[in-house]
Amino acid sequence: MTAPTTTATGTPLLRVRDLRVDFTGPRGSAPVPAVRGVDLTLHRGETLGIVGESGSGKSVTALAVLGLLPGTARVRGSVRLDDRELVGLPGRELAAVRGRRIAMVFQDPLSAFTPVYRIGDQLVEALRIHRSGLDRAAARERAAELLDLVGIPAPDRALDSFPHEFSGGMRQRAMIAMAVANDPDVLLADEPTTALDVTIQAQVLDVLRTARRETGAALVLVSHDLGVIAGMADRVAVMYAGRVVETAGVDELFAAPRHPYTLGLVGAVPRLDGKRGPLVPIPGAPAPMAELPPGCPFAARCPLVEDRCRTAEPPLTGATAVGDGAPADGAVDHLAACVRADELAARRPAPTEVYPVPELPARSAAPAIAPVPREQRAPVLEVDGLTKTFPLLKGTVFKRRIGSVHAVDGVELSIREGETLGLVGESGSGKSTTLFELLRLAAPESGRIELLGRDTAGLSRAEAHRMRADLQIVFQDPMASLDPRMPVGDIVAEPLRAQRAAKEEISRRVPELLRQVGLDPAHAVRYPHQFSGGQRQRISIARALAVRPRLLVLDEPVSALDVSIQAGVLNLLQSLKAELGLSYLFVSHDLSVIRHLADRVSVMYLGRTVEQGEVSAVFDRPRHPYTRALLSAVPLPDPAAERARTRILLAGDPPSPTTRHRGCPFRTRCPVYAGLDAPARGRCETQAPPLEDAERGAGAGAPGARSGSPDHQAACHFPEG
Repeated sequence: MTAPTTTATGTPLLRVRDLRVDFTGPRGSAPVPAVRGVDLTLHRGETLGIVGESGSGKSVTALAVLGLLPGTARVRGSVRLDDRELVGLPGRELAAVRGRRIAMVFQDPLSAFTPVYRIGDQLVEALRIHRSGLDRAAARERAAELLDLVGIPAPDRALDSFPHEFSGGMRQRAMIAMAVANDPDVLLADEPTTALDVTIQAQVLDVLRTARRETGAALVLVSHDLGVIAGMADRVAVMYAGRVVETAGVDELFAAPRHPYTLGLVGAVPRLDGKRGPLVPIPGAPAPMAELPPGCPFAARCPLVEDRCRTAEPPLTGATAVGDGAPADGAVDHLAACVRADELAARRPAPTEVYPVPELPARSAAPAIAPVPREQRAPVLEVDGLTKTFPLLKGTVFKRRIGSVHAVDGVELSIREGETLGLVGESGSGKSTTLFELLRLAAPESGRIELLGRDTAGLSRAEAHRMRADLQIVFQDPMASLDPRMPVGDIVAEPLRAQRAAKEEISRRVPELLRQVGLDPAHAVRYPHQFSGGQRQRISIARALAVRPRLLVLDEPVSALDVSIQAGVLNLLQSLKAELGLSYLFVSHDLSVIRHLADRVSVMYLGRTVEQGEVSAVFDRPRHPYTRALLSAVPLPDPAAERARTRILLAGDPPSPTTRHRGCPFRTRCPVYAGLDAPARGRCETQAPPLEDAERGAGAGAPGARSGSPDHQAACHFPEG
């Protein structure tokens, strides 16, 4: 649950005025601006959220406040903490402020911690450097209290651990403990949950709320996730091209954006509770900071652009609020850098009213499959009881097996023609291993894989080669999966050559494929680095479609993209599926994306399928406690909805896959198990729950609403809790 919104009153704690940051240009060229005149105000006990696309200047602004930018940066403007100016402060005096008055939670805690020192030593150092009279024993005791505050189990033992021995969530919590060690006045958190699973993200955000409450610190939260900002922030500043283009209270900004860029960001986010339909992609990409055009930097991408937008950059202005909702200090409550801000304030348009969803060029491919009941569609992929273990070895020269890693331990999947199956679960749940087992097109270690009616265990080498045309993959990182030395045309043609297609067919198909994914065929001679991230992912999709596959495996295809670019790629995937009759296996940690794109969903935990069924049934009426926890942890880009929700915070991390767990492997974190009586607990401890019809499972212990879905299954003895 979120903290109540704080009303900003009294003297500001931190004031940033006309902050400008330039970096030295390459080979002595003109300096490149990164931050261009940012104004921010932070009051005690307040949370300020800063959002924007990659390259908008969010992180540079946060680092400039603490003076942590490299020597190639030139910082101008004013950063005042109370009445003390920080810009230009000598290094020794600024070091006394860092960690004591202002502390920072970095995005990657593994690189922020020193790997050769124990966690306890680093916490003790952070304490003693600002408290000269604190002896080492007292500092260690305080360090244990801090680890306990942020929810790390057995804090006395954890002090002696090295950073690499902590999981990602534990490292981030330890980083927060270090940040609050000296009760700072301001906490700067730079993307603190970016690389974390949604359940661990919920834990870390809860720790940040606790830290703010216990220390009374103000919080500056930098994030690209609008759901996180909606649930955490009191006020929001939206940045674009190095400056703030809109700022307002969190409720007002999400309810009635006054800048087209903010409106586009809100419309591009898939919502866990939203209606399915096309998302609103913001066209184009931000201009390079060294080549900003005159006038409004967003003009080239703005659907409301006018001639005057291209002549002068609009200032950040607004009207002072009146009445009960006005700030106590008379400050302007909603500012926007747009000449049409008043029009947007009066109209309050929906994103789709401003950003029409673009239509892709006409395709020459086969028409979509007519909508028919699922049971009448041909099976594309059937997986039953799939397992995969890896040897756990010890020794440097003579290695011996000392155990096994049970990466996949009973996966069930089913995909029909023209269907999208979403595969979700925390890191380490076995999703990627499952994909690799499918792509091998070989006999699995145990279980059965059936692709297009053929058991992969019986395929010859030649048959497997021919069948690879029916099964293609789109990887998570398009830059890493595209050969930087090859032109895009050759990259797209590579699968065709592997299947020994004729030169005439290759010459015809490459331009057709590029048009199909919304790219210009004339750009086939360009190299991957000459395209944006979203365009590179479209190239990856074109390459996968080259051999006309029946099943497309999508491994986190949009996780590395900004939200505005992500919307365009998701719309493209929906369009291609409808027109080509494709089936998708879509792997993602983002349940909002799965809700938007998938027809059915399969939830994995510790190598097993624990729940599966139609998306509407699983998301609206989850039967497994793990699924309920996952869904409750997904942030919504709606402040009112976030305040009304109740989070289910799972304790700790998943158990080690090196141990074959007796009974239900989820019971160590299960909130239902904690409330059961002894006989019921004994059942969870000794019997592994089978994956069975959710309605039959309801009779095993707890009554409740019926699922209403004929193929909704859950692996839980007490699916209703």
